[in-house]
Amino acid sequence: MRLTNYSDYALRSLIYLAVRPDPLLLANISDIADSYGISKSHLTKIIHQLGQLGYIESVRGKNGGIRLARAPKDINLGILIKQIEPDFNLVECFAVPVIHKDSEQGVHQTDLPVIFIEEEKNKSLGCVISPACQLKSVFFEALTAFVNVLERYTLADILNNEDELATLLFR
Repeated sequence: MRLTNYSDYALRSLIYLAVRPDPLLLANISDIADSYGISKSHLTKIIHQLGQLGYIESVRGKNGGIRLARAPKDINLGILIKQIEPDFNLVECFAVPVIHKDSEQGVHQTDLPVIFIEEEKNKSLGCVISPACQLKSVFFEALTAFVNVLERYTLADILNNEDELATLLFR
């Protein structure tokens, strides 16, 4: 499993805002981008989405900027990742927008943004072995475990070395 740079930068931005010496003061996107050496234009899109999702508060105007809209203990990493990752399509058979039907359990429901291809024994819409392949269920189990671990942590849980992080970010 590999998260996109988008998710990485979103997490880094939240860390930056959480460890600021005075978290109530406003930061700006340029400061975050400069601290991490990342693109300001790419970060602008990420900050916008984090604002839409309610993680970041934006204040407009000459002295405007951004800050956390929630306490770090209220920002669940797993929920955040599920909201901002474009998909969790680990393999080709996860990528076609049709719900997988399991004859024993009915329609497979999940809150993960994973959709299985529809399969028929004599017809494959992707990989030739997809109708008989059991590997996708192993990948789905692994993906679910990955997200379940993330859901056990909040932003506050990864800030136990806040002073060290602040020293590195605000030299």
